[in-house]
Amino acid sequence: MTRLLEIKDLNYWYTNKEDALYNDVNLTFEAGRLYAILGSSGSGKTTFLSLIAGLDVPKKGDVVYDGKSIRKIGMTQYRNRCVSIVFQSYNLLPYMSALENIVSAMEITHSKQKDRRAYALAMLEKVGITKELALKNVQHLSGGQQQRVAIVRAMCCDAQLVVADEPTGNLDEQNSREIILLFKRLAHEQQKCVIVITHEKDIAKECDTILQLKNKTFQLVK
Repeated sequence: MTRLLEIKDLNYWYTNKEDALYNDVNLTFEAGRLYAILGSSGSGKTTFLSLIAGLDVPKKGDVVYDGKSIRKIGMTQYRNRCVSIVFQSYNLLPYMSALENIVSAMEITHSKQKDRRAYALAMLEKVGITKELALKNVQHLSGGQQQRVAIVRAMCCDAQLVVADEPTGNLDEQNSREIILLFKRLAHEQQKCVIVITHEKDIAKECDTILQLKNKTFQLVK
């Protein structure tokens, strides 16, 4: 396995250092593995995602991607080229079709696929989104279908790191299981590092590694 992401002596707090969410966190994430960050509401899971996705910066310490500090890579460059984020609210562009959402993301991340449209359609087909559905405005798709589109967007971009914030929070049990299996495929078949933020223990159990965020520390559960 290739070490892709390293968290070094990471500290974060909002206003007072004494009320830090976590202190001196050191973690390593590898390509080809699916990780779960498990924790209760308010424990700091989403903030951690923001830090590893380059949406926020640590108060102290560093986030290192492929041996290089993301600050040195450049935060915008890192977000555009290195990491793909799957939000709980999907964050699909509402005025576009499913296909257009994916192709646009591929263009932004400079995907190496020669025929981006054909590749996106093929990947959507693999997750049960037909060409007819792919050409529909995303607002006309169900929640489960929109989440699949958001995940395929991550699969089609060349980013090696994929982070997902409560990706099954709005879905029923069947759809939740299908979504986590998609993340497994993304990690194992495409050799990406996939980190899922969740409070659902059943979802976490499906992952290769589970880290529990509790009492300001990350504990290895699995």
